[in-house]
Amino acid sequence: MDIQSNVLTITSGSSPTDTSSNGQAAKSTKERIKRSDFPSDFVFGAATASYQVEGAWNEGGKGMSNWDYFTQSQPGGISDFSNGTIAIDHFNMFKDDVVVMKKLGLKAYRFSLSWPRILPGGRLCHGVSKEGVQFYNDLIDALLAADIEPYITIFHWDIPQCLQLEYGGFLHERVVQDFIEYSEICFWEFGDRVKYWITLNEPWSFTVQGYVAGAFPPNRGVTPKDTEETKKHARLHRGGGKLLTAFKYGNPGTEPYKVAHNLILCHAHAVDIYRTKYQESQGGKIGITNCISWNEPLTDSQEDKDAATRGNDFMLGWFVEPVVTGEYPESMIKNVGDRLPKFSEKEEKLVKGSYDFLGINYYTSTYTSDDPTKPTTDSYLTDSRTKTSHERNKVPIGAQAGSDWLYIVPWGIYRVMVDMKKRYNDPVIYITENGVDEVNDKSKTSTEALKDDIRIHYHQEHLYYLKLAMDQGVNLKGYFIWSLFDNFEWAAGFSVRFGVMYVDYANGRYTRLPKRSAVWWRNFLTKPTAVPLKNEPEKSEDRRKRLRGST
Repeated sequence: MDIQSNVLTITSGSSPTDTSSNGQAAKSTKERIKRSDFPSDFVFGAATASYQVEGAWNEGGKGMSNWDYFTQSQPGGISDFSNGTIAIDHFNMFKDDVVVMKKLGLKAYRFSLSWPRILPGGRLCHGVSKEGVQFYNDLIDALLAADIEPYITIFHWDIPQCLQLEYGGFLHERVVQDFIEYSEICFWEFGDRVKYWITLNEPWSFTVQGYVAGAFPPNRGVTPKDTEETKKHARLHRGGGKLLTAFKYGNPGTEPYKVAHNLILCHAHAVDIYRTKYQESQGGKIGITNCISWNEPLTDSQEDKDAATRGNDFMLGWFVEPVVTGEYPESMIKNVGDRLPKFSEKEEKLVKGSYDFLGINYYTSTYTSDDPTKPTTDSYLTDSRTKTSHERNKVPIGAQAGSDWLYIVPWGIYRVMVDMKKRYNDPVIYITENGVDEVNDKSKTSTEALKDDIRIHYHQEHLYYLKLAMDQGVNLKGYFIWSLFDNFEWAAGFSVRFGVMYVDYANGRYTRLPKRSAVWWRNFLTKPTAVPLKNEPEKSEDRRKRLRGST
C-alpha cells in the first residue's frame, strides 16, 4: 500500500486517524516509510547543542557560562546531580564524531556555538578567543569535507555568566547590544562556509524554565505557595529535574515577558545585521527555532477549542507571531495586558518578517481545557487560562517515554504543520528537533541498551505524519533527529538517553556505539527502499560489521 493511499481523517477535538482497511495495515505503512517518499533535496540531519555535548568547560580559553555556574554551584537542580563539565567530550572527539555522521549518511548537522567559548568576557571589548573560534572553524571544515552541511544555532541557552552577574542577562535590555556583537562575530568568522543560521533555540524553554519554573538558570521562580504548580508545569517540556535547588524568587507575572521581549529583539537585530551586511555576499539563510507541545482540545466544546488555541499562542505564537506580523498574539495582549511589553514602531518594523525559515522542535502533545478560575496572582502559569492533561477519560494521549513530560503523539506533529501553514503565511519550515528518550537504566549492559526499537518506531511514525502534511502543501524542507548522541539533557542530566548513538559514560572514554535506531537511520538514508525492522537477535558477525561501519 502506498503512503498516499491512506486517508487521514481529522475532526475537531479528536486525534487524526488512519482509515485504512485495518489498524495493522496503517502500522505497516508507517513502518515502510522510506527516503524516496521525500524530495531529493529534503534535508535529513541530526542535532546537538554546545553545553550538552562539548565539555571542556574551562579549556581552550572558554569563559564560564550560566549552565557551568548553575550546575556546579547548585547540583541539586539536576536530576542526577551531574553537570556538563565533560558532557560527552565532543570538544576533543569531534573528528571522530564527524566520521560517525558520515557513516550514518547524514547530510546536515545542527549544532550550537557557545557564546562564552567565543567571547569569554561576554563582549567584544574583552576579547575574542582564538582557540574557541579555531575549534568551530575546524568542526565546520571537517563537516564540509565529509559533505555534511552545517546548520548553526547562535544561542542555545548558554550565556556568559559574567553578563548574568553584571546586569541580569536577558532580563536587561543591555543584552540586545551584546548579542548583536556576538552574532556579528559569528557571521564574520564562519559565514563564508555556513549557509544556514538559527538565531535562538527554543526561547520559550529558556524563558519559562528559567524565569517561571526555576528549573534552568538563573532559576528564578515563584513564591513558595505556587511551587507545586510550577513543578507540574515544568514537567510539560524540557523540565525533568527534581527541582531540589532553591528558587531565586522573581516575578512570574512580568519577568518572563521581559525576557521573551529581549530575546525577540536579539533575534530581530541579528537577522537585520546578517541581511544588511552579510547575506548578499555569503548567500545564506537565517531563521529561528521554536518549540511546541501541541494543545489538543480536551472536549468538543467551544471553550476547550478556544483554550487550546490560547495554549498554542502562549507557547509557539508568543515567539512566531511577532516575527510574522510584528505583534504578539491577540490572546496574549488581552490576557496579559500592561504586563506584556510593546514593540515601538521602529521595533515592529525590525521584528516583522525577520526570518527566511522557521525551525520547529516537536516532541509531544497535551490535552487542553478551559480554566475559568480567576487567578489570585499574576503569573505566566495562569495567564492563558488553560489546564493541561496527558489523559482524556483516563486514557493517555500516547505512550509515555523516559521523561514524565514526553508522551508519544505522532499525529500532533501533523497538527502543528497544518496550523502553521494556515496561521503564519505558509512559511518554509524545518523540523530542527524531534526525538524520544529512554531512562538511562544502569542495570543494562551496553549491548542491551542498543536495542531501542521505541526510537525507530517514533521516527517512522513522525516521518509518516510529516509526509502527510507535505501532501497537504506544508512547505517543509528538512528533518533533524534529536539527538545524534546521548548527552547531558539539561535538568535531567544523564538520567535519560535521547541519542541514536549510545555513549558509554562509565568507561571514561565516552565510547560511541550505534543503537538499532542508528542502523535504521543509516539504512533509511542510504537504501532505495525501506529495510524492515528485524527483531531477531543480531549475529556476532553482523554486529562486528555494524560497529566497523561496514556495508
